[in-house]
Amino acid sequence: MIRAVLTEIGIFLIPFVLYVLFLLATQKGVAESTSWPARVVLKLLISAFVLVIVSLLLLAHFSGAAPTATYTPAHIENGKLVPGQNK
Repeated sequence: MIRAVLTEIGIFLIPFVLYVLFLLATQKGVAESTSWPARVVLKLLISAFVLVIVSLLLLAHFSGAAPTATYTPAHIENGKLVPGQNK
């Protein structure tokens, strides 16, 4: 669970990291408030949210078992635990 949360946080931070790299490449001050106008921050926030939403939709669509799969729960056979599986 923590890996999924950290992945989404990383995806959220991508636009901000790219903007910092842009500021460094153009030799503008990263810590200066003039480099972070409200309009730019709003665009970065919107793009970050769009990236997170797209990544969550892709995760929901492409992860997990097939919709027609039947889940067999974990059970014990011959004294050994057989893990659950999708068939």
